[in-house]
Amino acid sequence: MREIKRILIANRGEIALRALRTIQEMGKEAVVVHSTADKDALYVKYADATICIGEPRSSESYLNIPAIITACEISEADAIFPGYGFLSENQNFVEICAKHNIKFIGPSVEAMALMSDKSKAKQVMMRAGIPVVPGSDGAIKDIEMAKKLASEIGYPVIIKAAAGGGGRGMRVVEKEEDLEKNFWSAESEAMSAFGDGTMYMEKYISNPRHIEVQVLGDEHGNVVHVGERDCSMQRRHQKLIEESPAVILDDATRTELHQTAVRAAKAIGYAGAGTFEFLYDQKDNKFYFIEMNTRLQVEHCVSEMCSGLDLIEWMIRIAQGEKLLDQSQIKLEGHAIECRITAEDPKSFTPNPGKITKYVAPGGRNVRMDSHVYEGYSVPPYYDSMIGKLIVHDSDRNKAIAKMKVALDQLIIHGIKTTKDFHIGMMNNEDFVNNLYDTNYLAKH
Repeated sequence: MREIKRILIANRGEIALRALRTIQEMGKEAVVVHSTADKDALYVKYADATICIGEPRSSESYLNIPAIITACEISEADAIFPGYGFLSENQNFVEICAKHNIKFIGPSVEAMALMSDKSKAKQVMMRAGIPVVPGSDGAIKDIEMAKKLASEIGYPVIIKAAAGGGGRGMRVVEKEEDLEKNFWSAESEAMSAFGDGTMYMEKYISNPRHIEVQVLGDEHGNVVHVGERDCSMQRRHQKLIEESPAVILDDATRTELHQTAVRAAKAIGYAGAGTFEFLYDQKDNKFYFIEMNTRLQVEHCVSEMCSGLDLIEWMIRIAQGEKLLDQSQIKLEGHAIECRITAEDPKSFTPNPGKITKYVAPGGRNVRMDSHVYEGYSVPPYYDSMIGKLIVHDSDRNKAIAKMKVALDQLIIHGIKTTKDFHIGMMNNEDFVNNLYDTNYLAKH
């Protein structure tokens, strides 16, 4: 075992504070890097050491690899915790860390490479016997190939960017005459967003649920799952509400889903925390692999609430070479719900940065507010608008919804607009309460 003593957090916002707490609870030192815009953030105040790495723009700070590596060397950090977003899935960054003898708290660059290109990831999963959505075996070379494939698998189809994420470079095509214009539009958007216009195609499932499985793998070949999450309440492919477990599944399907994710992780020799994402077809009671996130997810908290595990602690322990728990030691109990609180207008979802004039976080049994904001804090306009995650846990889904209603009511954020009112509306929405929705629900309503 190689003990890690000092960890640099290469991220910002609520995940930086969340990671800092676990690092310090483990008796290790937490080093925080920050942009000039984040100099007054809470995690900067609580860190054992802080280093300013650049101007507000991400390209000059949180995506500035030379500055982050230099910060590691200055602070003599043994390891880097990447969080999510920014450099968390950047293979070049992982390789540079290794060259500088800095432990990257995450998977190997080989495992990351297998899963980073979605069309290649699909091929890897097919070889491992994992069910995938019918579609192209790899990249689509041209529009003629796209037309031929679409006629074979049947409309509607969805065109996706191989390097995509966040809904960009993605188009649903209902009929043949719309294929060509959508193909070129998606390719153009992918080139602009990712610098890569590689496209692939899948059968479009009309009323799916988005269900994902949290896995942990160690460096000794062991893999366990930490249950599944239902992330179907989305707007433009961005998750808004997540819960665990996915009550739409029957026990047999749930067990099969867990076993599939564990088998998939073992097939790529995965070590660290990762998430396998699936589309669940409610009509046919079938699930299909769509992608793997080779990092911690924003919604990891609901899995923690149901399992009692600290996933960041386990990421660090795995990075130190420790062996995982046995699957039988992981007990999943009750129901957890997470609402993402963003600095946005709750009606239009347009960003609303600014100064928070009053802030009161809700409390109570099994109520958790993961946030880096405080009264007097100014939300900067340069980054993602999420300012916190409100998570609750209770014995079943109905009780968790009731608990969330109270927690949202007691959450006070003045000075800026937030999506709190949207979440209050959803907790009182009959379709949500009765679990009658899919990933397209908000687009339809």
